[in-house]
Amino acid sequence: MNLIDAAFAKLKQEGKTALIPFLTIGDPDIPTSIAIIKELEQAGADMVELGVPYSDPLADGPVIQRASERALQNRISILDCIETAAQAREAGVQMPFILFTYFNPVLQFGLEAFMNLVVEKGISGLIIPDLPIEEDEEVRQLAEAKGVHLIPLVAPTSKDRVVRISRKARGFVYCVSSLGVTGVRAEFHSGIDDFLATVREATELPIAVGFGISSREQVERFEKISDGVIVGSAIVRKIEETIPLLSDTAKREAGLAQIRSFVADLKG
Repeated sequence: MNLIDAAFAKLKQEGKTALIPFLTIGDPDIPTSIAIIKELEQAGADMVELGVPYSDPLADGPVIQRASERALQNRISILDCIETAAQAREAGVQMPFILFTYFNPVLQFGLEAFMNLVVEKGISGLIIPDLPIEEDEEVRQLAEAKGVHLIPLVAPTSKDRVVRISRKARGFVYCVSSLGVTGVRAEFHSGIDDFLATVREATELPIAVGFGISSREQVERFEKISDGVIVGSAIVRKIEETIPLLSDTAKREAGLAQIRSFVADLKG
């Protein structure tokens, strides 16, 4: 069984909701990213999105854009990010890994070579935000043949499109809480509850909500109506704030502890 399926099945049995953090790999460096992944799991994360830094991240707000810029200055590639998953697994991390990447790095890598490496390095799911459903057939077929879940993003647009995307999903459906790019928000799309109900009717898969969630209060709000909550910009910002500590050997543990505490608070 794919590790994502196993994680959601276990959580459902326990009456719990998945907490799914996102981080940009290589921000500030690969060893620190691995250390942060370990901290996320210890804080209660159920699976993690490994963000591939990209020069033109259309779906991402300023916090994640800055993280990508810092990682790209370190010449972090999609190969580095995939290898990070394997290194984190060797370091004892058990939770499922989901690779978040734009399509161009995948295309440049070569679809079959990319998918083979994803499987070899223990990645369970893929999120490719700029690959629309109308153009994803080749990637979808390769992923399904390898047992990797291609996880779609679905936004509160037309009901027909929401249903069509949800029905083709694998792993879970990533429900975008608000139109626009990622980033911390005080308010969400006014029709979010109806939108999630539409997705729920269209699929038997778990649904997870992301974009803008940054506090325990907001996590609790979506725990009641979803199977998972995704937190990206708030965690990436916390990493950004602690980089001075993470870059100082004597203060590194204090920086990691701050990240762990923040995520543990989100988990509740």
